[in-house]
Amino acid sequence: MILPFFPLKLVVFPGEELNLHIFEPRYKELIKDVEEGGLTFGVCTFIDQLSGYGTEVKLDEIHIRYEDGRMDIKTVGQRGFKIATFDNPSPNKGYAAGAIEWLEDDLRVPDFLHHEYIFYLREMLHLLHYDVSFNPADIDSFSFSHKIGLKLEEELELIKLPSEEKRTEFLINHLKRIIPALKAAEQAKEKIKQNGHFKHLDPLDF
Repeated sequence: MILPFFPLKLVVFPGEELNLHIFEPRYKELIKDVEEGGLTFGVCTFIDQLSGYGTEVKLDEIHIRYEDGRMDIKTVGQRGFKIATFDNPSPNKGYAAGAIEWLEDDLRVPDFLHHEYIFYLREMLHLLHYDVSFNPADIDSFSFSHKIGLKLEEELELIKLPSEEKRTEFLINHLKRIIPALKAAEQAKEKIKQNGHFKHLDPLDF
């Protein structure tokens, strides 16, 4: 399959809404072709160089059209892919395009593993002061993955994993590493707050 390409320094997860401001002539052309042809396009992850992977996105809405041709658009992530060929520019176009191969994705995950992930996810979100009143059945490995401290390289690694089970294991291991560090940072902040203040301390009884 051939997709138009839009390289960006980010990872788009399936199901994620991504808002973009379109201002370069080549990407104005890309969005025009996507809109008129009912096409999807690929957001390719760029980390120092093109990573070789990306996510198919669907144009959901053109929120604003400016008089000079710029646009504010909303897109929704669909499926991950590996880039097979990259033509920049593609024939008779100003933007890049190429052939892609869909990434394998087995959506099955054992219940016990999902429950373990939800346990650590709630703990992490609580430490970050996020609302944790969600329905666990609505949560998959991509739902909060931009909010739990993954580096861009780790987000790319996540989307390349071939199953929901592997992604869930990956996130559990990440949360087990990062939660103790966050707790230690919170304790350090509380200790710093106490410095310089009078403290009421009970004397030790020797």
